[in-house]
Amino acid sequence: MKRVAGYRAPYPGTQPLHLHPPYASSIKRAPTKPQVPIPYTLSEVTGPSFGPEIVTPKATDLTHGHHGEPLGERIIVSGRVLDENSRPLANTLVEIWQANAAGRYLHEVDQHKAPLDPNFTGCGQALTDAEGRYRFVTIRPGEYPWRNHYNAWRPAHIHFSVFGPAFATRLVTQMYFPGDPLIPFDPIFNCTADEKARNRLISAFDWETTMPEHALGYRFDLVLRGREATPMEE
Repeated sequence: MKRVAGYRAPYPGTQPLHLHPPYASSIKRAPTKPQVPIPYTLSEVTGPSFGPEIVTPKATDLTHGHHGEPLGERIIVSGRVLDENSRPLANTLVEIWQANAAGRYLHEVDQHKAPLDPNFTGCGQALTDAEGRYRFVTIRPGEYPWRNHYNAWRPAHIHFSVFGPAFATRLVTQMYFPGDPLIPFDPIFNCTADEKARNRLISAFDWETTMPEHALGYRFDLVLRGREATPMEE
């Protein structure tokens, strides 16, 4: 069976390490033996494919669709999904999930003593257009403690999933915000050894997408292959 071309680039230091001891969970998760290649089956290389009907206005605007307005600072997050030659990838499913403005996820595992927001679920979907562009309206997430080490706090971040053409090509990463003082101390951010690659996880303030009296804009491009690839989680 033909093998699906992977998105990962082999350039040293540009992708997160499996084992990064300051990130305590990686000690348990990292493989201790060489990985064993497993041949793909038909289910991994043939889809699924997504059409425009999968994305509704509510899916791209996380601030609407509830009984009231969510709490927090409204933001616009947009960018492009590109290959290693800066060519746009159209009809690519981009998904996000995040904590609310108080730093709490709407998930039973998250028992952080911060309030839930009944008007914010924290999940969204978008399909890239012909130029590889996506756009979300959401709320800037709050920082939160996570008990990885003494006085550990995660910087504000948004999780991204890029599905690609098949199950085997789905990738996950995180977007951070410029100027966040917690970023240099975050073990997950620092799992990527190469500083230039690491900094590609930090979004850029975008004046062009900022809406007057409504929301600040941030740009976050996702590059899926090559030397400039965005660091992606295993």
